Amino acid sequence: MPHDPILHLLGLARKAGRLEAGEEPVGAACRARQARVVLLAEDAAPNTVRRAAHFGQAGNVPWLSLPLTKAELGGMLGRSSCALLALTDAGFAAAVGEKLAARDPEKYGPAAALLREKADRVLQRQKEKRQHEKNLREGKKRPWAPSPVPPGQKAAPASRPHPPQERTAPPKGGPRAPRPGGGRPAEKRSPGPGARKLTGKFPNPKK
Repeated sequence: MPHDPILHLLGLARKAGRLEAGEEPVGAACRARQARVVLLAEDAAPNTVRRAAHFGQAGNVPWLSLPLTKAELGGMLGRSSCALLALTDAGFAAAVGEKLAARDPEKYGPAAALLREKADRVLQRQKEKRQHEKNLREGKKRPWAPSPVPPGQKAAPASRPHPPQERTAPPKGGPRAPRPGGGRPAEKRSPGPGARKLTGKFPNPKK
């Protein structure tokens, strides 16, 4: 089927570097959790079917038997035959699942819905990542928001900021501002009884 839409999608994935072919590359992609779906030729050997199921379980991805032969898959890759493929892009995997579901909804419908759901989640994460990188480039920050109140507790009333008090300088020549320790300046105290009053003269011991 030279004009088969599934073969066309697989060819686009191959050109984009999102297609692995053969048991070893498919197994490596599944073990690295890079595969999105494992695809199998309809005339694959039973041993290859068991390997496809094992790879799908290892990579936590579905594996599907295509309505295409090994010769048709090999012709798309420029080989004589190919029995096992893996797509490493969620968008291509969802598109192939939709094409298969259009041919046989009962057989491929649940897998196509699962692949579409995974592709939507990947797309959403990519959008959030691009938006975050854009915010970092533009220097945007998230607006301040109060912390969430646990259930059963009342939110504390928001305190209003007090207006800044204006400081006025005292007028020149006017009274000075009182000291912080008291209202009056310290007074001179006279020495008590028995205390010696110091003078500027000292007695001469030679006299």
